Amino acid sequence: METNFTPSEALVSHSQQIFPPLESITRPTVPTDAAAFYLNRRPQTLRAWACLENGALRPVRINGRLAWNVIEIRNLLSGGE
Repeated sequence: METNFTPSEALVSHSQQIFPPLESITRPTVPTDAAAFYLNRRPQTLRAWACLENGALRPVRINGRLAWNVIEIRNLLSGGE
């Protein structure tokens, strides 16, 4: 997998997964583990939001998997609702 960021720009979560800075994401959605990292929540919290439909964000389901809208994550982090 090719990346467009330098190792010094990469962000590492507690599980040692490497995530690029949110500003460099060009895809429309990210998987649950990445969204949880950017929102500083555990992936299970986001799964509960999806199941109970009571969280700060709602995911889309792609082939049975959760995907989280990058624009909505950015809006939430910038103070939007």
